[in-house]
Amino acid sequence: MGTWVSVSTIARSTNRAEEAIGRAFEEMDRLIGIFSRFEGSSAVTNLNDDGRLDDTPGELSNVIADSLQYHELSHGAFDISVEPVVDLFRVNLEGELPREPSRAEIAEALELVDCNSIEISNRQVSFKKSGMGITLDGIAKGYIVDAIASVLDRHRIKHYLINAGGDIRALGAREHKQPWTIAVQDPSKNGSFPDTIHLTDAAVATSGSYEIYFDRDRLYHHIVNSRSGRSPTLGASVSVIAPSAMAADALATSTFVMNPRAGVDFIESLPGCECLIVDNEGHQLRSNGWKSAAPINGERAEA
Repeated sequence: MGTWVSVSTIARSTNRAEEAIGRAFEEMDRLIGIFSRFEGSSAVTNLNDDGRLDDTPGELSNVIADSLQYHELSHGAFDISVEPVVDLFRVNLEGELPREPSRAEIAEALELVDCNSIEISNRQVSFKKSGMGITLDGIAKGYIVDAIASVLDRHRIKHYLINAGGDIRALGAREHKQPWTIAVQDPSKNGSFPDTIHLTDAAVATSGSYEIYFDRDRLYHHIVNSRSGRSPTLGASVSVIAPSAMAADALATSTFVMNPRAGVDFIESLPGCECLIVDNEGHQLRSNGWKSAAPINGERAEA
């Protein structure tokens, strides 16, 4: 997952809670083996290496299909085919002699960025262009959080908080019927929080340039605009509340690529979704339905 993952539950039976959490982490590990492009035997790695996967796991087919829907919904802001550009930055900027990719190199990588060249048919996924690749960094973690929640649901856990490095899903309440309280992380990490929210039976995810970046100035990071081939610089972080963690994850990534004001308008057009955007100057933009919460003592997760 590239991050830490925690599961907190409130249950009458300790044994049942421990069993549920154990099974949830087993499911997480199984899905990582499908989605991670950094594991040599994963389905995504095989797809990227060969440009075709004939016996695609159902979970991967579903996530790719959903990714293409988010691509259309966001008018291209969400794009899993940016993998060649992301890897170009990573390889050049994290090497022994870091250097910024040239315009020609970026243009060449952009020729391979094309969601319309991803084909799904029955259990087969293929790329129309040789050299293409996908990265599910903006959606798979949310999918896995939802899968963890499904395991807890099947074990009749009625109160839980799942936190996968800022992709969070909550149900019910914590001790003494207090709501789960989520702190939105400060992109500058100076110890304060832009806001806190209460969350139940919903999810929140945050995308930003401060977690995975390839250069000291954080101008190049894992979120890439598929049109320009550059990482967006107008926003510092985007937090999105949505009914599922996968939706929150994908929508936060989509919104981060957009101009902040356009991002707020985009989220406000979607039912059941809200957002908080912190721009690169520290200013906050909120959707009309974003509700802040007064700080509450006790357990608090960070989005």
